[in-house]
Amino acid sequence: MSAILFLIIIGIIVAGGFLIVFIWAVKSGQYDDSYSPSVRMLFDNKEPETQKEEPLNQNNNQI
Repeated sequence: MSAILFLIIIGIIVAGGFLIVFIWAVKSGQYDDSYSPSVRMLFDNKEPETQKEEPLNQNNNQI
């Protein structure tokens, strides 16, 4: 029982350490992306819209 309690406490301490390091990395700008905005215009191509054909009535005239 004491081994399980010891492992739980160690696990909580390690998880807390990872949380502190993650928060520190986010606040220091580790995950800021300065490259993607400069190349985003290269990937924003929209496909040209195609015109829909108008339905024809029985006399082959457009409605």
